[in-house]
Amino acid sequence: MTLLSRLAAPALALAFALPAAAEEVTIETAFGPVTLPGIPERVAVYDAAAIDTLVALGVTPVATPAPLYVDYLQEAVAGATSVGTLFEPDLEALAGVAPDLIIVGGRSAPQAESVSRIAPVIDMTITGDNLAAESLARLEAYGTLFGREEAAAELAGAFNAKLEEARALAADQGTALVVMTNGPKVTAYGTGSRFGWLHAELGLTPAVDVAQDVSHGEAISFEFIREANPDWLIVVDRVAATQGEGQNARETLDNALVAETTAWKEGQVIYVNATNIYVAGGGYQSMMGTMDELITAFSE
Repeated sequence: MTLLSRLAAPALALAFALPAAAEEVTIETAFGPVTLPGIPERVAVYDAAAIDTLVALGVTPVATPAPLYVDYLQEAVAGATSVGTLFEPDLEALAGVAPDLIIVGGRSAPQAESVSRIAPVIDMTITGDNLAAESLARLEAYGTLFGREEAAAELAGAFNAKLEEARALAADQGTALVVMTNGPKVTAYGTGSRFGWLHAELGLTPAVDVAQDVSHGEAISFEFIREANPDWLIVVDRVAATQGEGQNARETLDNALVAETTAWKEGQVIYVNATNIYVAGGGYQSMMGTMDELITAFSE
């Protein structure tokens, strides 16, 4: 061994033994760019859509809210600590897991200030105005934040391919009306609403103009559905989504007025997985699943 190599060996060993200095990372959030000190090792997440996309990337949160409702996420977060609900965080439990980052979004966004007493917080709310683009933006941000840029790019490619397939099939399907049932109550959702991406992103022609209440939709009657006469009726069952009690969507819509619509007569009523689209809406896996459901329906 030369003198140079003998001198260099201890220095190289020391370099590999020391942790690399954390590099700051800047990502886009719901309120613009935020710079964080490095890749988080322990992240608590109070948003189903965020959990959905993180799990797709191979990132497992150390803490999540309960109940989560979303079946396909249960196994992935089985080892996570329960830290309250979306609306009422358990700050003691949250402090106990010692997160170095907390992610809020959507229903939990109002709790950002409260949980910020425990660790830094980012708001990754997805509004629904342009859901596909926002979902992909969050995917890219998480890829950057957790050093998984290549995985995020691969997922984005699969997402865009699925979106194009769904658009192609939706192009000649006629009109559609998106409704949500909550027991016997029915609301309709148009472009610009939380489910508006089904029109805006897939190109489905709205059967009728609907008031643009992004979150809650427009309360409607069965006469409204009959007059709108959609070629397709896309249904979200809130009772099923939240595992509540009450009349399900099929029972609610099974009446003489809805039966007069083209959608009902042609068997073109799609009961989408309500938990996916309502609870985890905007999550990568949620949107892929909903597009698969529509592709299957439009292909029959």
